[in-house]
Amino acid sequence: MYVELKHINKHFGNFKASDDVSFGIEKGKLIGLLGPSGSGKTTILRMIAGLETPDNGDIIIDGKVINNVPASKRGIGFVFQSYALFRYMTVFENIAFGLRVLKKSEKEIKERVAELVKLIGLEGLENRYPSQLSGGQRQRVAFARALAPNPQLLLLDEPFAAIDAKVRQELRHWLKEMIAKLGVTSIFVTHDQDEAIEVADEIIIMNKGRIDQIGKPLDVYNKPKTAFVASFFGQPSIFKDYSKFHSFDEIAGVEQAIVRPEFVKVTKKTEVQQYKNSAEEGVVTDIAFRGSGIEITVLVNGELLTARRGFDEASVSVGEKVDVFIYRIFATVGESAYLLQNKSIREPIVVI
Repeated sequence: MYVELKHINKHFGNFKASDDVSFGIEKGKLIGLLGPSGSGKTTILRMIAGLETPDNGDIIIDGKVINNVPASKRGIGFVFQSYALFRYMTVFENIAFGLRVLKKSEKEIKERVAELVKLIGLEGLENRYPSQLSGGQRQRVAFARALAPNPQLLLLDEPFAAIDAKVRQELRHWLKEMIAKLGVTSIFVTHDQDEAIEVADEIIIMNKGRIDQIGKPLDVYNKPKTAFVASFFGQPSIFKDYSKFHSFDEIAGVEQAIVRPEFVKVTKKTEVQQYKNSAEEGVVTDIAFRGSGIEITVLVNGELLTARRGFDEASVSVGEKVDVFIYRIFATVGESAYLLQNKSIREPIVVI
C-alpha cells in the first residue's frame, strides 16, 4: 500500500474524532472519504497532511512513517473547500507560489505554470485575479497550485462544496479525468454520496470516528455491511415493523427496516402491476419534481415510503389510491444489515 493509517486515534477534549482508524490506499487511486458531519473524515485528512497530530498510531506514506515529519516536508498537495487563493496574486502567481517557496528557478517556474495552466484549461487567464474568475475557475487554480510542486499525495477537502450544482457536476468529471491522467494518489473528503460514487475508485465510509465500510462505490451502495451504511445512501424510508408488508421472510431481532426509493414500485390502479397479489394499497401524500424524475411519498399500512416515477409515466395526484410493491428491504439487527428479497420475485435471500 502506498498510504497506510494504522490504529489512528485522535481526541479533541472529550470528543473522539478518530477511533482506531486503519486503512490502506494503493498508489494512483482516487479515494473518497465519505460520511456525515462530525464523522471524523476531515480530521483524518488533516492528520495525513500534518495539520493535526494523532494521539497514537502511525501514518505511513511510501513505506515511511511520517508522524513527526513537518507538513511542509511531507510532499503533499492540499486543496481547500474555500479555494484559499491569494486575492492579490494573479493566476500565474498563485500557481507559482509553492515553487517559489521551494526556490525553483524562474525558468522552471514559468515552464511548470504554463504546463499546469494548459492542463486546467485556463490559458489566456494567467494575469487575472481570483475576483475575476468564476467559482469553477478558482477551484481549478487551487487544484493547479496544489499540483505545482509535484506532490506524492493530493488531498482535497470538500473540493466542490462552494460551487453551484451545474459547475460541480462538470468539475467532478474533470477531476476524475485529471487524476487518472496524472496518476497522483488522491483522497477527497465529501458528505455527498452521489459525488463519491461518481468520482472515487474506492469509498471509505466513516461514522462517529470509525470506519464502517471500505469498497468500490457500487459494492458499498448495493452491499452495505452495516445498518449505518444501508441507511446513509439515497433517501431511504425507515420503519420498525416490516411484517405488515407481504412476502418477506422474517428474521429474529430486527430493529428496523430500510427501504430505498428504487426498492419501491408505485402503479396507478389502471396500470398493470406484475406482482399485484403481493402489492399493498397506498395513498399518495406528496409529489416532488426532481431532475431525473418525480419523487412520490405514499402512505402504506401506516408507513410513509418514498418512490420514484419517470416523466414518461402517467401522472399521479395527491390523495390518489395506488398499488405499492416493495422489491427488497434492508433489515438491520444491531450493526448488521441483511438484504431481503420479496419472495414474489422468486429470488433467494441474500445475507450481507
